Amino acid sequence: MSLEVARDGAGNIVPNAAPQAVNDVVISVATSNGTGSQSANLILMRSIFNMGIPTGAKNMFPSNIQGLPTWFTVRANHSGWTARKKHADVVVCMNVESVEDDVANMRPGDTLIINKSLYGKVKRTDLLVHVVPFDELVVPVCPDTRLRKMVVNILYVGVLAHLLNIDLEELKKAIARQFGSKVKAAELNTKAALHGYEWAKANIPAHPKLKLQRMDKTAGKIVIEGNQAAGLGLVFGGLTFLAWYPITPSSSLCENAIDYLEEFRKDPDGKATYAVIQAEDEIASIGAVVGAGWAGARSATATAGPGISLMSEFAGLSYFAEIPAVILDVQRMGPSTGLPTRTCQGDIFKAYHLSHGDCKHPLLLPGSPQECFEFAAESLNLAERLQTLVFVMLDLDLGMNNWMSEPFAPITKAIDRGKVLSSEDLKKLGEFARYKDVDGDGICYRTLPGTDNPLGTYFTRGTGHTEKATYSEKPKDWKGNIDRLARKFDTARTLMPKPVLKTMPGAEVGIIAFGSTDMALEEARVRLRDELGLPTNYLRLRALPIGAETREFIAQHKVIYVVEQNRDAQCASILRLDCPEAATKLQSVLHYDGMPIDAQSIIDGITAAQKAAKERS
Repeated sequence: MSLEVARDGAGNIVPNAAPQAVNDVVISVATSNGTGSQSANLILMRSIFNMGIPTGAKNMFPSNIQGLPTWFTVRANHSGWTARKKHADVVVCMNVESVEDDVANMRPGDTLIINKSLYGKVKRTDLLVHVVPFDELVVPVCPDTRLRKMVVNILYVGVLAHLLNIDLEELKKAIARQFGSKVKAAELNTKAALHGYEWAKANIPAHPKLKLQRMDKTAGKIVIEGNQAAGLGLVFGGLTFLAWYPITPSSSLCENAIDYLEEFRKDPDGKATYAVIQAEDEIASIGAVVGAGWAGARSATATAGPGISLMSEFAGLSYFAEIPAVILDVQRMGPSTGLPTRTCQGDIFKAYHLSHGDCKHPLLLPGSPQECFEFAAESLNLAERLQTLVFVMLDLDLGMNNWMSEPFAPITKAIDRGKVLSSEDLKKLGEFARYKDVDGDGICYRTLPGTDNPLGTYFTRGTGHTEKATYSEKPKDWKGNIDRLARKFDTARTLMPKPVLKTMPGAEVGIIAFGSTDMALEEARVRLRDELGLPTNYLRLRALPIGAETREFIAQHKVIYVVEQNRDAQCASILRLDCPEAATKLQSVLHYDGMPIDAQSIIDGITAAQKAAKERS
């Protein structure tokens, strides 16, 4: 064992100078992708969560299969704040490729746990350093040399358990849960974790300032990824057709949906009541989804930014021929191939206007795993009610990271097929025009293939057409159709999920945000009020196009900060188009480095804008 510490002038240990409360710690683990560290990191996260401490986790991994550095960050916070923080209090370094940068980015007084073989790369003397011989410790607990590079990871979990007072019983339970029926693997990892704990207990002191102790704030809650929640939501929403092409970070959404379909969607004879196609590319997948929607299936696909680009022409067909379809876009950093394993809210403007000509699509903007579940289900209803393409806009942070959540309530809303005419309906009506606006809401009636009544037949086309779906290039027919589609889009404003409004007494400043920004923004608002004396009102968008509530919120404030995770202020641009009279009061706070947004970045952005406004006045 080797121990290097930072000390003050009297020779006392100097941990991080920032005040630290019990149950308020950020742990970052740097390993190599493909070494099996994910299991150990999930065990670490769940052990703390099961102690009743609000916990969140962020996994930053490279876009290759094996070898490059990967970082897993766990934040435990007694107040429930689990959004990313810029700096970790405790850093575990296991990767030779990243160790120099990892150490350089630490603050004076932070705690470093480092593999003995890497210690020579540590040149700083202002850190609390614990050198652990992980490569030696793993030998007696894992005789199989092939497994050691994976088992070594659970050793640092044991060391952290001693350092931060993680409950050993919860650690054992988390290991058992992670490995499930793999009894031997669970036994081996439990042995290794306890070995790491005992070594640390004998060789290093407990942390002088950071400590975890049992709370009761996670009882009844779950930990889940947004992609898993959305996959489950599709099944509960009545999905009958799924076509997809694998792409990071959306693949696990479809994989989860498939698992749930296979488990829950079979008839008494064991026959599947759904269809799934893994297509040859994104164009084929959206083509199949639009075709299935035309045939009467509740159909969806999931993809990311590059896939959205390829789906553009079929998006226009869905819009203009008025065919229900759903795309779940798990956004990643772009453009081009970009950073496939980094997060972004960079597809908002593109998805809203995807295709060519005059074309707009409704977007659902979930801000939590629970809303991923609910909105995935509701997207199928909205697509059929509106007879159009509907997007569900997740991002990598929300989709692929672990989030604490309340359990999901069952979907009780009846499946909404929209304005579908049966054979009996056609007999009563005596006539049918596919693209005629009977009710004044822009939404026409449709029939499904196989309807046993000749009145229900029509020719589906993506070219200009009349109310009866016959071909036409007449300006009057074209303009009438396009104007009706705009009217339908206005109807969509009344059907989309309402925004969530949160106010503070005395607030004059408004904030608008959406999606995975929500957790960091809630934390930032409390700190803005308590530390800087700036109360704020907050409207969280849950859908586009906006409705009356958002317009009223904008009108009621002299300045609105629109916080989003892209460079070009995409959501703010849409708001300015919808509310041109308020364009100058909408100011952007932007975050686009590929990392999940944090509260400090929001605070810095708003305070900088406030300062600039005062200087101008």
